[in-house]
Amino acid sequence: MALPIIVKWGGQEYSVTTLSEDDTVLDLKQFLKTLTGVLPERQKLLGLKVKGKPAENDVKLGALKLKPNTKIMMMGTREESLEDVLGPPPDNDDVVNDFDIEDEVVEVENREENLLKISRRVKEYKVEILNPPREGKKLLVLDVDYTLFAATNMKWIEAKMKELGVSTNANYKITFMLDSAAMITVHTPRRGLIDVKPLGVIWGKFSEFYSKKNTIMFDDIGRNFLMNPQNGLKIRPFMKAHLNRDKDKELLKLTQYLKEIAKLDDFLELNHKYWERYLSKKQGQ
Repeated sequence: MALPIIVKWGGQEYSVTTLSEDDTVLDLKQFLKTLTGVLPERQKLLGLKVKGKPAENDVKLGALKLKPNTKIMMMGTREESLEDVLGPPPDNDDVVNDFDIEDEVVEVENREENLLKISRRVKEYKVEILNPPREGKKLLVLDVDYTLFAATNMKWIEAKMKELGVSTNANYKITFMLDSAAMITVHTPRRGLIDVKPLGVIWGKFSEFYSKKNTIMFDDIGRNFLMNPQNGLKIRPFMKAHLNRDKDKELLKLTQYLKEIAKLDDFLELNHKYWERYLSKKQGQ
């Protein structure tokens, strides 16, 4: 059931009409980030309380007993410039504290509430096409944080991809770039509420071109694959990029793996965890 909310910030009112009672406070913050540019961790939502205490991120909106079109106030500041984020990236605890998705015994991939979130992202998330999808081509999805470099919001991503020459090189057929608003939150019994990157958003928007059979995603954080474990390859993190950019050769090695699997019609028989073993076998033939 939809739960319309009006959020006041910066002298303006923002109408939120696409969330339901099953969505969480963090889902609301993620959506507000797309409207205001304020990162979720910098948002403070006044008036959202449970038993007299400020609602935590994992609290469902239905538990707040809000009336339709309730007005709440948001405090928080968005990044006014790219100056800070274009410098050396800070150490990221997410990389250190990542867990192997095989350790998570409860499957979240087919949970109905998560599939509904993906459906909403397919309907609501706007993808800006940089180059049209090409018939018969496989899809490579590249994480930015600690895989290519480091990133936060779309403004930062666009600036860094331009600086690296990714978005301006005519030889790179980049179809689109996605930011955190395309992610969803899922609940895991052992780890609580976490953000993941559902490839189902891409497959839903470009179903005639991409699917589980022809998609692979590189990411240094394994939990990002929870909604699509078969399609994820966990890459060694590109740490301290400002110091190690000339030493990290991981993507160069993976280029050979991509060339080998590009010959396949279906990726579903692959286990990307053992990509080095697969590559060694193929090169030895």
